[in-house]
Amino acid sequence: MEFDAFTGGVEPGGLRTKNEILILICYLLSGPNISLSKDEILQIMQDNGFANYFEVTDALSELTAKGNLLAQGEPPVYTASSQAKMIAKQLDTALPLSIREKAMAAVIQLLARTRREKENLVEIKETTQGCNVVCHVSGGELELMEFSLYVPDRHQAEMVKRNFQAAPQNVYQLLLALVTNNYALAKEIFKEQEKNETTSP
Repeated sequence: MEFDAFTGGVEPGGLRTKNEILILICYLLSGPNISLSKDEILQIMQDNGFANYFEVTDALSELTAKGNLLAQGEPPVYTASSQAKMIAKQLDTALPLSIREKAMAAVIQLLARTRREKENLVEIKETTQGCNVVCHVSGGELELMEFSLYVPDRHQAEMVKRNFQAAPQNVYQLLLALVTNNYALAKEIFKEQEKNETTSP
């Protein structure tokens, strides 16, 4: 097979042809109710070493121009047309199974994170002395908890936001355990968190 894609930043086992990159993008968006922004597609492709930034950007432009992807809004959010879904279904075996599985796992994680961030909002309010980070824990239509935390600068505020939105349920359960003197639950939460950190890649 002739490799025709620029491979700077691509990991071993990544995609080496333009056609593979086109197919993978169609595959990423082929699931039901999946829509991704350009930045999200680039994040998945680059974080996993699938393809180079410039190749992905070119592929998005080509797929959109041909009507395979539908772009809405500004910045655009992409969804797959029926043609793109057909491409993904008919040609997915052209992609290594490991890449298909890794790609779909990345999409699921990204969508889950996006939902957490949407449901559990964080406001960063800058003051003359630093930042107040206001975190909201949602229980669907009901707000379960809101708290404000002072940090000295924007960098730490963004860190708090990132860590809170990674596991808002842990923050809620831990604070609830502490204010109800349920130290056994607090220990269990810390134990589970340590376990997750040990097993994460």
